[in-house]
Amino acid sequence: MLRVLITGITGFVGSHLADYCMERGDVEIYGTVRWRSRMENVQHIDKMLNLVDCDLRDGVAVRHCLSEVKPDYIFHLAAQSFVPTSWKAPVETMVTNIEGEINMFEAMRELKIPARIQLACSSEEYGMVYEDEVPIKETNQLRPLSPYGVSKVAQDLLGYQYHESYGLFVVRTRAFNHTGPRRGDVFVSSNFAKQIALIEKGLKEPVIDVGNLEARRDFTDVRDIVKGYWLALEKGEPGEVYNLGTGKDITIRGMLDKLLALTDLEIEVRKDRERMRPSDVMVLRADITKFTERTGWEPTIPLDKTLEDLLNYWRERV
Repeated sequence: MLRVLITGITGFVGSHLADYCMERGDVEIYGTVRWRSRMENVQHIDKMLNLVDCDLRDGVAVRHCLSEVKPDYIFHLAAQSFVPTSWKAPVETMVTNIEGEINMFEAMRELKIPARIQLACSSEEYGMVYEDEVPIKETNQLRPLSPYGVSKVAQDLLGYQYHESYGLFVVRTRAFNHTGPRRGDVFVSSNFAKQIALIEKGLKEPVIDVGNLEARRDFTDVRDIVKGYWLALEKGEPGEVYNLGTGKDITIRGMLDKLLALTDLEIEVRKDRERMRPSDVMVLRADITKFTERTGWEPTIPLDKTLEDLLNYWRERV
């Protein structure tokens, strides 16, 4: 059985990846946790996981983790991943995202761990994208528009550098927006779904607070994304970078309209200045040709199904 290490296993994507590994049945699953990790995302399978206390910013702890686990595959998902937080805490975002990855790479080198490692990079690296550059190829210029985007560029290029310099088996994936059940309520699709669920329960006035509704995003179901992450290590070429998305975009307004169509209530939409960013990426739509040709991966879950499952997730919890 493959020994798989998932950093950030208790997070949104990490927990879905753990589910996928469980379904495969040929994987021994390890995951990093910290004392403050929220366990609700994995409580349905926690007895079948091997959890290791490890703060990735602590190089000694990372070396101990890798020495103990000796993984075959590493999915490096742990990060400060919320763009607005990166505006308020840019230093913490940089330290968490960059230092944690370097500690992982250095531990792999020192211990001579021959694992394959997937880096969860981001479409936010592309940042300022012009209309004639859409759909976005991996060769597109990187013009990040947030501290988070800059941190992911650094992670991305460090992955390339460690592959070229030291021969680490690193595959970089730039996933475009992904959502689904368990998505944190600070992220736009999940925030809207939670607000609708609160309104339906009479716990909030029938008004949804929104930010920029004109931005266009390429939304993929997280359950498709984690299958892509697996294929990236199984079939991807080390040192390469691959886009993951649907190849279709929708405005945030269009996504909200789909959610509103799932409720019988009349709900007002209200702009909230606090939800506006200092600068925003206006359009992100992936060209996934490179990854599809290499691995055969294509998303299969339609956005309508993803949003329905997300709304039902919040209906069960508010």
